[in-house]
Amino acid sequence: MEIAGRTDRTKFRNQVLAPLLAAGLIELTIPDKPRSSRQRYRLTAKGRQFLKTGKATRR
Repeated sequence: MEIAGRTDRTKFRNQVLAPLLAAGLIELTIPDKPRSSRQRYRLTAKGRQFLKTGKATRR
């Protein structure tokens, strides 16, 4: 949130995280427990490719 300059968690989740998850650019580190206090996000191979080329690949 800090990097994106956002302060509202709900809007951040809905406007930033949800689209990235839906596009397959990031994934949950604990997919079985999406509300875990230890939940983090990591780049997928598709996300790394997007950062490298600026284009998302389709699968």
